[in-house]
Amino acid sequence: MLAEQGLVTAAPDPLPLRLRLVHGAGAVAFGVKDNGFSFFLLIYYNQVLGMDAGLVSLALLIALLVDALVDPLIGNLSDRTYTAWGRRLPWLYAAPVPLALAWALMWSPPAGAEPSFLGLVGIAIVVRLLLSACEVPSISLVPEITQDYDERTTLFRYRALAAWIGGLGMMVLAYTVFMPGAEGMLDRDGYFAFGIFGACLMAVSVIGSAAGQHRLLARLPDHKPPPFSLKVAFSEIVEAFSERSFLILAAGAVAAYVNQGLLFSISNYLNLFVWRLTREQLVLYPFVLFASVVLMFMVIGPLHRRFGKAHTAAITAVAGAAVGFVPYALFLAGAWPEVGSYASTFGFFACLMFGNTLGVVSMVSATSMIAEIVEAFEERTHRRAEAAFYSGNWLIQKCATGLGIFLTGQIIAFSQLPGNAAPAEVTGDVLTRLVLGFAAAGVVLSLVAAFWLARFPISRTEHEARLGRLAHRRTGAAASPLDEAARADPEGHSIGA
Repeated sequence: MLAEQGLVTAAPDPLPLRLRLVHGAGAVAFGVKDNGFSFFLLIYYNQVLGMDAGLVSLALLIALLVDALVDPLIGNLSDRTYTAWGRRLPWLYAAPVPLALAWALMWSPPAGAEPSFLGLVGIAIVVRLLLSACEVPSISLVPEITQDYDERTTLFRYRALAAWIGGLGMMVLAYTVFMPGAEGMLDRDGYFAFGIFGACLMAVSVIGSAAGQHRLLARLPDHKPPPFSLKVAFSEIVEAFSERSFLILAAGAVAAYVNQGLLFSISNYLNLFVWRLTREQLVLYPFVLFASVVLMFMVIGPLHRRFGKAHTAAITAVAGAAVGFVPYALFLAGAWPEVGSYASTFGFFACLMFGNTLGVVSMVSATSMIAEIVEAFEERTHRRAEAAFYSGNWLIQKCATGLGIFLTGQIIAFSQLPGNAAPAEVTGDVLTRLVLGFAAAGVVLSLVAAFWLARFPISRTEHEARLGRLAHRRTGAAASPLDEAARADPEGHSIGA
């Protein structure tokens, strides 16, 4: 691997655009999965197939928790994989097709059969585990491809952009292509097409990304791991999760992911009852979110160069919450335009776009910070564990997202929002409690996240100094073959030549 084979220069040539695009494309599958689980699966199994909403939510929670607990083991197995194609590629070739089949099956239960609780739990677990078998190895490639502080951010912003394109693209297609008729989100046949298209998109994105990086990554790892055993695996997982910098990041990530889960799960309530968005306006919603991700893509690099990753993550966590809550503060103060008017809708969309931009900058910054933990752990233990740390981040994300959804339920209960309520019938007192509960939880979570993220101990200077120390410790200080390959054009000439 690049980090195990040689000295990385202080100012390497930028990675080729083709490599950035191909690597990022692998995250499309994650976006498709996230969108499906977050926005469509509950209403499909509840309103279309007739399963009790509480049972659907419980099934999805069980699947999430099982997946979160297994993720670190998948990460450990990925770190231990020893083949002529490297540690990650075998996973990226083996998992996508079964994932696609399971995804399609989840959206097309047998006609005429009643959906079962255990059946949903089982297929949801299979989908989540196979997605982890794609995403954990894929994201773990970033520290292997480059050790450069800024280039890692570049790869992560391409991954974030691809994931949002996958998720929001499926949302737009659901509204306009798969379920455009009078039945809308209750069209059973539309969900079948939604599942088939999503399955194909998942498989193509992961396999295509792996194939596009094959020449760069397909080589036997330098060090053969010892034989696998559960005892050793769990010992290594505990050792990795005990890394001080990871624990500090995890403390901030818990708050950030709970906040993210809250925002995602409560957004439909806010859009419907507070802002009273129409069907046509809801179609614009994913485009506003996409615009925010494009803005993130443009500003995150300069922010990291100016403030570093940790301070960027902390600053944008607070700033994003502040911008996002402006419409709610004005709404409570009676200073917001009439709800339902063009001024209200587009004012809300503007704050949503800029607030989400800052929020995504914070999340991508935190994800990129994990890459620097890899070298800190290697310096201390003489062992690299890229996938262990990223699977640990996923464990945190999934458990915290579940807490965020739970928090939404408590806020809805606190607001005393009646069931099956029409937006025009909800009283001002209910809306006030709903907005206050959402705002109070969001502000507290954003401040806690910023407090810990700002204390992340690995700066650009420390990271580059550590690379120098590791380079002197390794045998053979020649430039990494993987590093050279990453910067070669298709004819094999150096990009910097």
